[in-house]
Order: sequence, then structure tokens, then C-alpha cells
Amino acid sequence: MKRVSKRNVAPEYGFGANVTGPGQRLMNPDGTANVKRIGEPGFQVINIYHSLITMSWSKFNLLVFCSYLGINFLFAFLYHIVPGSELNGMIYHNDLEKFMDEFFFSAQTLSTVGYGRLNPSGMEMSTIAAIESMIGLLGFALATGLLYGRFSRPNAKLLFSENALIAPFKEGKAFMFRFANARRNPLIELEANIIFSYNETVNGKLMRQFQTLKLDLSTITYLVMSWTIVHPINEESPLFNLTKEDLESLDAEFFINIKAIDDTYAQQVHTRTSYKYNDVVWDAKFISAIGQDEKGMNTFDIRMINNYSAVT
Repeated sequence: MKRVSKRNVAPEYGFGANVTGPGQRLMNPDGTANVKRIGEPGFQVINIYHSLITMSWSKFNLLVFCSYLGINFLFAFLYHIVPGSELNGMIYHNDLEKFMDEFFFSAQTLSTVGYGRLNPSGMEMSTIAAIESMIGLLGFALATGLLYGRFSRPNAKLLFSENALIAPFKEGKAFMFRFANARRNPLIELEANIIFSYNETVNGKLMRQFQTLKLDLSTITYLVMSWTIVHPINEESPLFNLTKEDLESLDAEFFINIKAIDDTYAQQVHTRTSYKYNDVVWDAKFISAIGQDEKGMNTFDIRMINNYSAVT
């Protein structure tokens, strides 16, 4: 295994020095740690809240919709099986029509709308309706709080190129990737950092090592179009003289950290991703996504963020 020069050693990155299986990512492309946590308590409110705040909008909307339907089906079933009483004002010809009336009465009670045609009779039916109305008030208050938390939580939505490149740079080569802001919210004071992670035998034991890669430009003031992060591969670089096969044998992974200030919220945001050795394309260069329209205005085509061409 080829030895890597150590000039900017990072003593720890949070993953420890234990070696993972061959090809195993330490960090997923979405920035989450590729670690399976075991032995946690079965129920933690803070974990549930964090999951509800951070899950995708599609999952969150599906969860809210399914919860709404589930609660209404549950209370409609309770209304249906209460003996000796029913909802006043029901119009039905069979059990299905009766259940549907009870289901929509449940929806009206849960949302505290109460159109008036249906109303409960009997102590049992009234008690169930009172419990449901209380659950509805608490549930909608909880949903409102979660929506506020999701909308008010600042986070960066950066679109990274699918591949990193080993591309020509000045008189030599460089490791590079690029990204753009997938939203229209302004990001300012951006700072980039790359950690090179690889396996190395130390005192006869295979260990995970980390080095910080020096960047040609590590900060910019304002992200308007895209930003290509460049690490020059020179004699000071731990990648100097390494080949594609060397990166594979080292089980190399590049951790990307982007820090910025969201000008809309005036708060700092962080985004992470990683590139494994098989995500690195050698002897290629990015195709420019910047151009001009017919009126001479500068344009940026975000769809071209992944486009590159081979260097002959």
C-alpha cells in the first residue's frame, strides 16, 4: 500500500481510527454519518421531535395525512360499536353508509368544525366525542408547532456535483468538485473544508487516518452561481504522485464541509457530503455552466452542475 505524506494531519474527525469494511462509506452523500446506532432507549421524545423536524417534506406530509385518517377511522369505529345509542341526524341505508356518516362526524369533531346535522346522544357517545375534540385541539397545536419548526429552521440546500475530478490546474493537476445553491435564498461568507480519509498501517495495525487538504480558495463572500473547490496536487499535497489504484487501495474518502451564513435568517448553516475513491473521475474537467442570454445578461444553468468532459 502506498504511503501518504503527512503534512496536515487531522488528529480526529469523529469517526475514530477503526477501519471499516472495504468500500464502506463513513459519510453518506447527504452528509449523514453511515453509522448504525444500537442500544439506544426505545422511546425518546427529543429523538421523535428531531425526526419530525428533519425528515423530508414528502414523508412529513404523508405521516400527517395517515395520522389524520387513522384517528378518524379509530373514532368512527368507536362511534359505530357503542351499544344503545347513535348519532342524531344520521341518514343511512346500510352499515357502510352509517360508518361513513360516523367517519365524517369524527372529522368534524376532530377539527372542531361541527356542521350541526349530526350530534351525539347518550353519555358514552358524548364522552367519546369530548375526548376526540380534546385530541383534535392538541393535535392541531402540535402540527402547527412542527410546521413552524420546519419553516423556521435555517438549513442550506446545496447541489453538489455527482463526481469529484482530478483535473488540469495551472501547471499540474488538482482535486476539484463544484456545488451551487439549489434555493434562491442568499448565502454569504462561505467557507469550505476538505478532509482526506484513508487507511494506513501503523505499528502493524491498519488504522484510519485523516488529513486536511489545502485549498486554492477556501472562502468566498457571496454564492451567486457555482463554486468550484480546488485542491492543488503539488509536493505539499498528500495526493501527490497517488494514482487511481492507490486511492482504491487506500480506501480513500473525501469529507466535504461547507459553512455559510443564510442572509434570510442571519444564521449560520452547515452542509456536508463525501466522495469515495470510486466517485473521483480522473483526467476530466467541468463544463462551464455560465453563459449569456440574447440580451447579454449572465446566466447560470444549474442543470449542468454534473457535466464534465474528458481531457485528452
